[in-house]
Amino acid sequence: MEEKLEALCEFLQEAADVSHLQAATEQLRNHYQIAHIVYHWVNSAGERFGAGTYSQLWVDRYVEKDYLRMDPVILGCLQRFNPVDWKELDWSSRAARSFLREAIDYGVGNQGLSIPIRGPAGQFALFTASHNCDDDVWAAFVDLNMRDLIIIAHEFNRKALEFEQGGDSAPSPSLSPRELAAMTYLAKGLSRAQAAQEMEISEHTLRVYIEAARHKLGALNTTHAVARALSRGLIVV
Repeated sequence: MEEKLEALCEFLQEAADVSHLQAATEQLRNHYQIAHIVYHWVNSAGERFGAGTYSQLWVDRYVEKDYLRMDPVILGCLQRFNPVDWKELDWSSRAARSFLREAIDYGVGNQGLSIPIRGPAGQFALFTASHNCDDDVWAAFVDLNMRDLIIIAHEFNRKALEFEQGGDSAPSPSLSPRELAAMTYLAKGLSRAQAAQEMEISEHTLRVYIEAARHKLGALNTTHAVARALSRGLIVV
């Protein structure tokens, strides 16, 4: 297990773009055999990015409802510097309890540990591990893995800062022709059904291309992915 973790850290250290951060979250989730690993950060310009294993349905729902404004995990970690078990947060309001029930329904998990990280010029990040299990199982997991998770969290953040400091010289993700086509049709305002028809593929296959592009671009949702593809000149409409 220790050798596997070292290999994952080396993978992170060699990451060339945000798609590698996405791949690392998936490898870590599988390594720890938990529901999710997520790294989310806000850079010095206030732009948000994410890499993680939450379902696209939950990410879209989160953005649609603007949960960032009231998410007890975000609000609680903004006031802390040490790792935070979700049970320590304030879930007393009706809105918070409703949010938690919905997150669990979308597969986020009833247990979580978030590690707040701060960087220069106002950069803020959260590294989160979550799972669905009872309190005793989760407490044992945290006791066993806390040290390694903190190390990994800071490896993610170090790499994210490298990408930010690289500015325009940071490597751009490479999208496949089909991923580029999917992004282009969406950027032109076509619905998913219309885009799939234009590409002569099923909507399910289109979703696969969109998800792949989103992960490579480090986007929070499909709209964000299209915006990033446009801003980087990967697609032209």
